[in-house]
Amino acid sequence: MRRLVWHVACGVLLVVLLYPVVWLVLSSFKPAEEILSSVRLWPERFILGNYAEVFGGLAGISVWRFFANSMMVSIGAVIGTVVSCSLAAYAFAWLRFRLRSPLFAFMIATIMLPIHVLLIPQYTIFHRLDMIDTFWPLILPKLLATDAFFVFLMVQFMRGLPSELGDAARIDGCGPFRTFGYIVLPLARPALVTTAIFTFIWSWNDFFSQLIYLNTPRNYTLPLALRLFIDQTSETSYGAMMAMSVLSLLPIALFFFAFQRLLVQGVATTGLTG
Repeated sequence: MRRLVWHVACGVLLVVLLYPVVWLVLSSFKPAEEILSSVRLWPERFILGNYAEVFGGLAGISVWRFFANSMMVSIGAVIGTVVSCSLAAYAFAWLRFRLRSPLFAFMIATIMLPIHVLLIPQYTIFHRLDMIDTFWPLILPKLLATDAFFVFLMVQFMRGLPSELGDAARIDGCGPFRTFGYIVLPLARPALVTTAIFTFIWSWNDFFSQLIYLNTPRNYTLPLALRLFIDQTSETSYGAMMAMSVLSLLPIALFFFAFQRLLVQGVATTGLTG
């Protein structure tokens, strides 16, 4: 009976969590007037015109352009974050140098720093470098290990690796870089995949930063392109907005399901000591 109650409670919670997603998918097949007026979940009449309107383009720009922009920003952010944060985490976890502990504490303290505090200084720097309305302000900071959360996650994972592996690598003549490439990096794959997945999702769904730095519609990503449905023709096109929202969720879902096993393994083993 206890197990039955537990499964029923989990099922009810799952329904509550998935309801907005199901409503979004079904609303993408509804006419705009039915989305606003009807309280039924299931459409009274299925239509495909919303998706036809999306693939017809927005403001003379193909929807694939927005997908390509989002993909470029997200993949650049993933590569930059994984490379820079793994190097920083390796230094904090395996190397010995002066002020290591104070620097690590300072890095952890930056997690509590709001993004709004850094917005004006960063915008000023990129404006002077003539990088506004380009993708560089969204990718370049990721190459500098600015995401302290992912550095901390990898540090906790790398500290759980046996130190004897490093000793054996040094005996065989491996330096710090070869030890990182041949020993630490392959064993830290779950933490790297976890970082890649969360970075991809956060970059793909980011709206605020992209709104600040991207001004031209041809450079818009998907979150910004959704704004074009608002008052596009003196009224909001809710049906097409729902259809494009569904399409924007597909890459995230595919990326998550492709690496789901490694994500769970990375979250479950991070922080464990071997």
